[in-house]
Amino acid sequence: MTHNKSALLGVAVIAAAIFIAPLHVAQASVFNPESFMLKNGMQVVVISNHRAPIVRHMVWYKVGAADEPRGKSGIAHFFEHLMFKKTKTLKSGEFSRIVARNGGRDNAFTSHDYTGYHQSIAVDRLETVMKLEADRMRGLILEDDQIEPERQVVLEERRSRIENSPGAKLSEQMNAAMFINYPYHDPVIGWEHEIKSLTKVDLKKFYDQWYRPNNAVLVVAGDITAAQLRPLAEKYYGAIKAGKAIKRTRTTEPPHNAAIRITLRDQRVRQPSIRRRYLAPSLQYGERKHVYPLEVLSQVFGGGSTSTLYRSLVIKQKLAVSAGAFYDGDGMGPSSFGFFASPRPGVSIEKVEAALDTEIAKLIELGVSKMNVDRAKNTMQAEAIYARDSVGGGARVIGAALASGLTIADVEEWPERIKAVTAEQINAAAKAVLIEENSITGLLLNKKKKGS
Repeated sequence: MTHNKSALLGVAVIAAAIFIAPLHVAQASVFNPESFMLKNGMQVVVISNHRAPIVRHMVWYKVGAADEPRGKSGIAHFFEHLMFKKTKTLKSGEFSRIVARNGGRDNAFTSHDYTGYHQSIAVDRLETVMKLEADRMRGLILEDDQIEPERQVVLEERRSRIENSPGAKLSEQMNAAMFINYPYHDPVIGWEHEIKSLTKVDLKKFYDQWYRPNNAVLVVAGDITAAQLRPLAEKYYGAIKAGKAIKRTRTTEPPHNAAIRITLRDQRVRQPSIRRRYLAPSLQYGERKHVYPLEVLSQVFGGGSTSTLYRSLVIKQKLAVSAGAFYDGDGMGPSSFGFFASPRPGVSIEKVEAALDTEIAKLIELGVSKMNVDRAKNTMQAEAIYARDSVGGGARVIGAALASGLTIADVEEWPERIKAVTAEQINAAAKAVLIEENSITGLLLNKKKKGS
């Protein structure tokens, strides 16, 4: 089981390409979904794709790590595991075994803003997984014999993914330092001591509050129409009683008045790197007008081997083996615009950082050209034309948008909004965001063994 917003930089970059790219389509709309609401408040979205007799069935809960009570970090991710345990009608682990026997695959993920559960299966077996998913929405059994073994699984996952990965540890520390007051400062997987302290009472309270149909979105993509899905949705999900209305309340981030630096040294580091992040707005937090320009900027300045940063640090100056930029403005809270680079053998991290600083300064002073902006937008749109053919791509993008407070229009109107971005808007966004006091710099370095 995986969770989004991974601490690993490489995974984050790949995830951006997979999950954001499907939006990049130069058409008036993207996925052309159909949507309806059940009487209990559960939203249903259907994305028809009749190329193969398969479907992706996804249930998204509008709860993530940033919604956890203070001091209870990891509880949202814990449920990603617990939901595969015992219910009133199924034995522990039987959910996945039934899906597999029917030729399907299932998994789940957690982010700061949502939790999702999904199955890929033949369309004639869709009713089976809908029955299973609806069953565990309110039928989960939370007893010690189910909770404690899975707690150990989660703790082991934390050790393998975070504690055993210097890069992940650095990312976790950078996140904790960057977000002073907003709940993105806690890791999705949770802090070890808080995972250990979660009680059965904590878990039951969380489950009863958040795991309700009126706090969920059902997205089904593939060889099906809304007319075909509606009776099944009403039969299995519509029969579940709604819970109390939920209002997601989040703290806000205060002004940042000082640049932050973090250095992590570890004997296991084979490739040093530098990471620089600047506090940035998102579609729901801060200056929304900068979001689409920043998305295009990340492609112009750091999106692959033709980008400004890569050409300068890797090709021309031959200082780095990799360099790029990243940005995601789809979250509920503040985002960050980031850069990364890894030095060539024999090149100091100080020299790479100085070169990165120079390129950022040139960006702020000189801006981007219209030619590079047009090329970036064409690249983004071309990549998405292929990505949108995926059965699961649309379900992932629309589900994430709805579960984090955005709308279908935010997805479907993406092409026109990107098309309207100008070089002037990008330059204004760069000047507004790339401010030293709003930055955090992380260095990942090798720690030599004593006596070596």
